[in-house]
Amino acid sequence: MNDPLGSASLDGAAFARLISLVARLRAPGGCPWDREQTHASLKPMAIEEAYELVEAIDEGRDDDLVGELGDLLLQVVFHAQIGAEEGRFRAADVADRVAEKMVRRHPHVFGDDPATTSGEVLKNWELLKAAERKAKGAADGSMLDSVSKAHPAVMEALQITTKAARVGFDWKDAADVLGKLDEEVTELREALAAAPGKAEGDRAVAEEIGDLLFVAVNLARKAGVDPESALKAANRKFRRRFGHVEEGLRARGRTPAEATLEEMDVLWDEAKAAEAAVAEDK
Repeated sequence: MNDPLGSASLDGAAFARLISLVARLRAPGGCPWDREQTHASLKPMAIEEAYELVEAIDEGRDDDLVGELGDLLLQVVFHAQIGAEEGRFRAADVADRVAEKMVRRHPHVFGDDPATTSGEVLKNWELLKAAERKAKGAADGSMLDSVSKAHPAVMEALQITTKAARVGFDWKDAADVLGKLDEEVTELREALAAAPGKAEGDRAVAEEIGDLLFVAVNLARKAGVDPESALKAANRKFRRRFGHVEEGLRARGRTPAEATLEEMDVLWDEAKAAEAAVAEDK
């Protein structure tokens, strides 16, 4: 484990075994379910596996991380096998393509172009991608075209602003973004005030909420925080605390639908206090 380069042959053998296994599953006499799958049918699984990988990273358990990396790798090999069966491409083509791209986009490592900071590397990366687009006849397109519009909104916002930041179109620091966040909150208050009694579904209110969320994603980026992971953590925290509320009400023979907001707030504060006490003990 201390010699990553020396283990390349072992990694290659393991990868070849996985390719052979998937080919066997897809072959006549293999698994009926596996044989039925197509690129299109596997799309939801690729998304699901990517999210489960992110959760494993957040949880920080190596065994889970290895398992989820394997599940995502299986998706890559599965798609490559389908491509091979159709005579379009093989797993080797996939690996070679990404290896060639990594060499081409790291001239500071594999060539003699200077780049001594991460910022310089990322700026050069965008310049190289622009050159690649030009070579493909897409020079008039936007550098943001490579960010899929099918991404979840948080991911799309993060990626398009990350790309813009690489060429200098960005706030100076997190404090500047926080000021913009305050500005967006003020504009949302004004939109809500202008739509009394009909704020739900109001276009101006929806636009201001969108702007607020967009700036919040940028605040996370400038603070060095992954917004998707941060929101996931907030979701888990809410689940945990609301679970305490439900448990407390259940002990009283009640449900949340039967309780008052005041009763639930008391239990919610209990959950927060318990978490704070655990944090202090650590």
